[in-house]
Amino acid sequence: MLGRKSFFALASALAMPALVLLADPQGQRPAIRPTVPTADRSAGNRVFLEHADILKKNETDSFMVLVGDVMFTKGPMIMRCDSAHYFADTESMDAFGNVSMEQGDTLFVYADELNFDGVSEIATLYADPGKKVQLINRDVMLETDIFIYDLGIDLGYYEVGGTLTDPSNTLTSLKGEYVPSTKEANFYTDVHLFSRNSTDTLNIYSDTLYYNTGTHIAELHSPSTVVNDRGTIFTSLGIYDTDSNRTTLYERSTIVTSQGQTLTADTIYYDRNRGFGEAFGAMEATDSAHKAAIYGDYGYYNELADSSFVTGHAEMRHFGEPDTLFLHARYIQTFRKIDSTLIKADTIAGTPEYTQFDTTHVAVAYPRVRFFRTDMQGICDSMRFTEADTMLRMFVSPIVWSEDRQIFGNIIELHLNDSTIETATLPDQGFTAQHIEGDHYNQLSGKKMVATFDNGEMRRLDIDGNVEIIMYPEEADSTINKMVNAQSSFLMAQFRGQTTEMIKMWPETTGAATPLFLAKKSNYYLPKFKWYDGMRPTDRYDIFIVPPAMEELMRNADRSAGKESTAKAKTISKTQAKLTN
Repeated sequence: MLGRKSFFALASALAMPALVLLADPQGQRPAIRPTVPTADRSAGNRVFLEHADILKKNETDSFMVLVGDVMFTKGPMIMRCDSAHYFADTESMDAFGNVSMEQGDTLFVYADELNFDGVSEIATLYADPGKKVQLINRDVMLETDIFIYDLGIDLGYYEVGGTLTDPSNTLTSLKGEYVPSTKEANFYTDVHLFSRNSTDTLNIYSDTLYYNTGTHIAELHSPSTVVNDRGTIFTSLGIYDTDSNRTTLYERSTIVTSQGQTLTADTIYYDRNRGFGEAFGAMEATDSAHKAAIYGDYGYYNELADSSFVTGHAEMRHFGEPDTLFLHARYIQTFRKIDSTLIKADTIAGTPEYTQFDTTHVAVAYPRVRFFRTDMQGICDSMRFTEADTMLRMFVSPIVWSEDRQIFGNIIELHLNDSTIETATLPDQGFTAQHIEGDHYNQLSGKKMVATFDNGEMRRLDIDGNVEIIMYPEEADSTINKMVNAQSSFLMAQFRGQTTEMIKMWPETTGAATPLFLAKKSNYYLPKFKWYDGMRPTDRYDIFIVPPAMEELMRNADRSAGKESTAKAKTISKTQAKLTN
């Protein structure tokens, strides 16, 4: 044992308490009761022994044995335990039983055993089997089996699995870090964040997640999945505010709604509570239920209103039979339309008056619309598709091509069956032309025109009012040698391929048949004839190229026939803009 005089000298040199000799309970060696001297606790960041009931020291041991209500301080930190081995030369210790570390009235750490390295200022805390090391920082609790706390940089971490809980969320992971002073936490490997709100279904799964217990904002830095009752988010880089349920996603993230729609883009801002997503960069929004998808450089999707908007290389695709329809316009919008009908009471049946609601999906594209499918192509300046009646309405200089036929008028209404044309109606002036050869075109014009199709081929044409025709009937040997010009009030024609099988005109018909060698070229065309083949989209990529001739046609077009549609489109735009605010 050290001599009494030399021991007091050592204690004084180490700024430790003065010691009072006591009889050892076993009667084997003298025990010492420490008495705390006056010392400057603010001088550096050293460890001070503040209290112990008993202190023992063998000459062969490098540590002192402290027993009973042991207390150390290190700056603002207070450490308590039942007993400890204290290495005075390095200000290190091993503490046992009811270990606690306290800093002010906010930070508490509880464990069953502690190892503190005074040189590295790292404390390692252990829990007995069936128990956990606990760190409590105000309303935050961290629990683990082994907790390592670097007092020098105020960083605690675990590598054997742990759980962090705050008022909003619970996080579990294999590895984790926590900085009490900044409330920043980092989690690695098998990370799971879930809401503590019983009405919230939020779950986040990741391998690298940064979290702030003050703001409750999570940063995702590895392939991650965010799940809730509205749908699922897939991202490799994102920021999620778990309080407001707003998220910013990067690096081609995807949102899948509970209804099966998806939104993918380079950057997405998503407000889960509002069901609103805004996308930037190569946006893709798909709707498998309606066999449709829209693409563009920028867009948004409103889940609650079931609406979307896209612009910048905007494209809509409809995945139907026999092929996909590709459509481009500067702006493409989709939305849900609800119509109400008042059903009057039926006194006989005893049915009261009630309102019937009909819901349909609508898509609007404008301006400079171009679309392509292998069996059909078209252009116009604005378009509206209504799901309920599967009608595609084209406004402002609409033109549709099918094989060698061309149809145009002031308005074209296409009735589709799984994106295949069944009928084409031109309610306000119609003109159809079919290229035969050279400068020769079969031509039909009238006030109202209805064309019926079968597998993409026009089989029948009905014209009501102001009928004019120029036809080149085939001879038995498939040659043409005459031109027929006629006028009437009504017409019905039947076709098969390039062959006109039958034409019926009534009630009165005027006209003439002229041999080709006698026909003047000035009579080859009806007054309204135009052949727009140079504007026709040639493939799915050509829809993005607006030829100068089409630009001029749309700029100079008579827009009176499309005013109603244009007004509706503007109203829709204003409504959607309000939804984004």
